[in-house]
Amino acid sequence: MCIRDSGTIEHLLAMPLDPFDIAAAKIWANAAVVLVAAGLSLTFVMQGLLGVSVSGSKLLFLAATALFLFAATALGVFLATLSRSMAQFALLVMLTILPMLMLSGGETPIEGQPAWLQAGTLLLPSRHYMTVSQAIVFKGAGLETVWSELLWMTILGVVLMVCSLVLFRNSVAQDR
Repeated sequence: MCIRDSGTIEHLLAMPLDPFDIAAAKIWANAAVVLVAAGLSLTFVMQGLLGVSVSGSKLLFLAATALFLFAATALGVFLATLSRSMAQFALLVMLTILPMLMLSGGETPIEGQPAWLQAGTLLLPSRHYMTVSQAIVFKGAGLETVWSELLWMTILGVVLMVCSLVLFRNSVAQDR
């Protein structure tokens, strides 16, 4: 069943919210849960259970994680605005998110990929997050080292969110 068919969009539009409020609430709710889980696993699993020391700032790592969550959720919202049903959304996720994760540098090094693919991975928020998180956790990198990757994640997240909001507004205007 499509979200447009179930009346959910109509219910949201009847509330005193604009599309940005709806998107921000969706992002914050999921991000808060993931940030808490990341902080707890960093402390209790990585440092406590596994005994791996974190070389860099935990606060910088969590800030980078929050920024990545924004960019990744913006990508998800963008894919949702492109699709007309949950089935289409699921297919788009499989065709987008899975390759994005495989090409991020976490599974295989970016340097081992063809040059044209390395350039293409610059458009993936996961690539920048992997670079930042590895630099902070294992190399003790600070903000002066990872700021450009954080900037890339910010730009990607903002562009995706703006595109999503424009598509959402156009979609709502067409449905009326």
